[in-house]
Amino acid sequence: MQLGKDIAAVITGGASGLGAATARALAGKGVKVGLLDVNEAGGTALAKELGGTFAKCDVTSEADVDAALAAVRKAHGQERILVNCAGIAIGQRTARKGKEGAPPVPHDLASFARVISINLIGSFLMMAKSSAGMLTLDPMGPDGERGVMINTSSVAAEDGQIGQVAYAASKGGVKSMVLPVARDLAQSGIRVCAILPGLFHTPMFDGLPEDARKALAASVPFPSRLGSATEYAALATHICENVMLNGECIRLDGAIRLAPR
Repeated sequence: MQLGKDIAAVITGGASGLGAATARALAGKGVKVGLLDVNEAGGTALAKELGGTFAKCDVTSEADVDAALAAVRKAHGQERILVNCAGIAIGQRTARKGKEGAPPVPHDLASFARVISINLIGSFLMMAKSSAGMLTLDPMGPDGERGVMINTSSVAAEDGQIGQVAYAASKGGVKSMVLPVARDLAQSGIRVCAILPGLFHTPMFDGLPEDARKALAASVPFPSRLGSATEYAALATHICENVMLNGECIRLDGAIRLAPR
């Protein structure tokens, strides 16, 4: 896909972290960016900076998604690019011993379901709604492309750590959706890929002590540091531009394989 002023993009989780970096990268190519996030202040400020549009959106709510897409499409037209970056992470074991003789405690079901709802179901809902819109577009270029959708999985989908059962399940689901969705939409010229980031410096890491961040950075074989959101954005931009990338899940991780803890 040739990026430019005639292309519109929608980015979930676009107010910060990987989503914000991707919005900046695409806007830098002339793309009209629509940011969806629950962070109204951050999303509004970034949209103003980039000349884009912000819509407050909970990706687990079909009504929210419909309203947000309607708002950004009114401003920019139907998107040809969707980047799903909205997500959360928690740490909780499948079961743990109780304190001071209390019975063992199973994983809280509500928190597990919330992670699945945001990370997995939210990604699916956005893809279903966005691809339905893309089907109304005329094909473009020599290959007849209509659009591209990029999901954010995680290396935890393949080597989840202790306490990551909810997160790993959600990101594994995101990874597993890529090929069947790509096959569903192939004849219509809509591509689907996923990026599996390793240890990236995002707002999720900001609450960690400095020594903990340094230890995590040192565990990456090369380059021995945390990834930058701009590196994620660079790969997302390349996927948009390289029409042969389809049905692919790409690890972006400095060769790390997560240890159990």
